[in-house]
Amino acid sequence: MLHAFRACAVASALLALAASGPATAQFPPGPDDRPEQPEAAKGKRTAPAPGPSINGSWSGELTQVGSTTPYRFELVINAKGAETKYPDLACAGKLTRVGSSKSYTFFVEVITKGQVDKGGRCPDGTITVARQGDELTLGWFGTVQGNTIIAYGTLRKK
Repeated sequence: MLHAFRACAVASALLALAASGPATAQFPPGPDDRPEQPEAAKGKRTAPAPGPSINGSWSGELTQVGSTTPYRFELVINAKGAETKYPDLACAGKLTRVGSSKSYTFFVEVITKGQVDKGGRCPDGTITVARQGDELTLGWFGTVQGNTIIAYGTLRKK
């Protein structure tokens, strides 16, 4: 049940993000946000404290919002990069890490096999992951022919 809650929370967050304006207009600074830095410290950025490692080979099932049939998904993350496989859809992709926080890592996915614009079943998209103990919660967001697609799932290390 907790997995379903996490997956629904990720899907809800992605839906809200897809239909929203700039994040700064929706989420004003909270009490835990860092105060303005003094002039001498400006220009020096500090990286967020690293969260748990997401490196490894992960597998599980993704469920697309609006569908009742999940599909298998594999994710490999290492120092060289990250790759995805969708065995049930005959697709594969490469991920580019575009950001992270203490809790989340964000990727852009480019499909390298089974591209929807070449007759395949998989569009490019974005992936957000969060490590929860021995599991990786994943949210996927993309569009096909003007239609928004959202998928979510929980992966386990192989």
